[in-house]
Amino acid sequence: MTTPAPASTSPVRPSRNARPNGQWKVDGTEPLNANEKWKQEDGGLAVRERIEQVYALEGFDSIPGDDLHGRFRWWGLYTQRKPGIDGGKTATLEPEELEDRYFMLRVRSDGQLLDADALRVLGGISEDFARGTADITDRQNVQYHWVAVEDVPEIWRRLETVGLETTTACGDTPRGFLGSPVAGIAADEIIDPTPVILEIKRRYIGDPELANLPRKFKTAITGHPSLDVVHEINDISLVGVVHPELGPGYDLWVGGALSTTPRLGERLGVFVTEDQAADVWHGVIRIFRDYGYRRLRTKARLKFLLAEWGTEKFRDVLETEYLGYRLPDGPPPAPASGRGDHVGVHLQKDGSYYVGAAPTVGRIGGGTLTGLAELVERTGSAGVRLTAHQKLVVLGVPPDAVDALVRGLEPLGLTATPSPFRRSTIACTGLEFCKLAIVDTKDTATAVIADLERRLADVPSLAEHPIDLNVNGCPNSCARIQTADIGLKGQIITVDGEQVPGFQVHLGGGLVGTGRDAGGLGRTVRGLKVPASEVADYVERLVRRYEADKLDGETFAEWAHRADEEALQ
Repeated sequence: MTTPAPASTSPVRPSRNARPNGQWKVDGTEPLNANEKWKQEDGGLAVRERIEQVYALEGFDSIPGDDLHGRFRWWGLYTQRKPGIDGGKTATLEPEELEDRYFMLRVRSDGQLLDADALRVLGGISEDFARGTADITDRQNVQYHWVAVEDVPEIWRRLETVGLETTTACGDTPRGFLGSPVAGIAADEIIDPTPVILEIKRRYIGDPELANLPRKFKTAITGHPSLDVVHEINDISLVGVVHPELGPGYDLWVGGALSTTPRLGERLGVFVTEDQAADVWHGVIRIFRDYGYRRLRTKARLKFLLAEWGTEKFRDVLETEYLGYRLPDGPPPAPASGRGDHVGVHLQKDGSYYVGAAPTVGRIGGGTLTGLAELVERTGSAGVRLTAHQKLVVLGVPPDAVDALVRGLEPLGLTATPSPFRRSTIACTGLEFCKLAIVDTKDTATAVIADLERRLADVPSLAEHPIDLNVNGCPNSCARIQTADIGLKGQIITVDGEQVPGFQVHLGGGLVGTGRDAGGLGRTVRGLKVPASEVADYVERLVRRYEADKLDGETFAEWAHRADEEALQ
């Protein structure tokens, strides 16, 4: 039920500024900075052949700068931080002074079911090539550290035997997709997004025409009513809805992203059928490619284009220039049916069960993946999917194996019954491996969780209404600090004349998949900074004030926005 788009004598174009912004359809494709120049000279996808045939044979010192600091990202590779460099030096040292001779490697899962074979391969890579490291990211990726360039071809070979890849896992590309972890199996699912994800990947991932974007492009697709893919903070999101006449399909959101200039995505107000979804995705990413701002990388995300155009113009350009037909108006998603982390034991529509489990801040190294493969096999379960909350979900667990599965998770460092703060805390990579980080995150968050489990054991309401704690090592918000109940942004702070690792505090943010009716950004309090060593003290103090002051039915976020600054100190 589509109607032809009206004829257009010329494409709709944004207004021209006196200085070009590097928009290809407005200013032409002449590169306006060094980054754009090397991307045009030799695209990032081409570096794989050199990695396999040159760098893996000749070693780290054979890699030229444009490949090392640029094109390697197109295959999921970043140099990691050299050990022992203080966070206070992050902003003063050059990249080559910060970097080690080893790499972080990112594997995209794209909402894929990881069966026992895939888990075993992922675990083997951790043990054989990454010194036992492996993390679930909040983008449903698996991330390794300590990877040597000599080992990358063998890692790729192993991944490809189980249908996994690192293609465009980083770089100015379509990054890994967020997909509902319970796609195709949840009893209350609106629409299964798996066919759409697979079709987009088949047609477009690795396509050279989409491998030179202004910057990263993030995708989220769900058909579950818990809205479990943090859709408000992606460049494009397709969210399951039911049209009163056309049946199940998707609501289209665009232009979400956080970093240092956070902006929540907006609905275009259109309804997208399953058959149209891949074409619509392709239209939106090409708008970004053709009209996105390339001159300044700080302005090179889709959110800045949407801010200038607005949703009405964006929809018109999509329909007239890129689709050639009008999309029908559609309904918004209903409020989230619950938390989107899927922790705990839940009935599937086929009578088996899925079990959501929490590691600690996403860490799944040290044999966890291999042990999980064995547990999946032993219990006859189907496999595992990752979540957007650094958790995992075991799918297809036979009814008579649920108890054994739940018990078997515990020795692996996983639990289906996590404490409130283990469930609700995420953390980015931090100072241990990230060249942008200023403070430690993973170890700090792990210690804080353990401390809060003891200190706040007498607050039963936390079990029903967990308070999200997101810990980030720098301002870039990989751990979504602006959309947490309590978001901690790492920085060096001054305490009694001494510089120490600490955090600026964001309070009262949240997304609909974490129990809110609508997403919103947190507030900051002037001068409110907390030393890393005092985070548990601060969170305990804040939670107890909330418990004492909250109104009937008031959430932590609501209280944080109405409380006076003194109460938030």
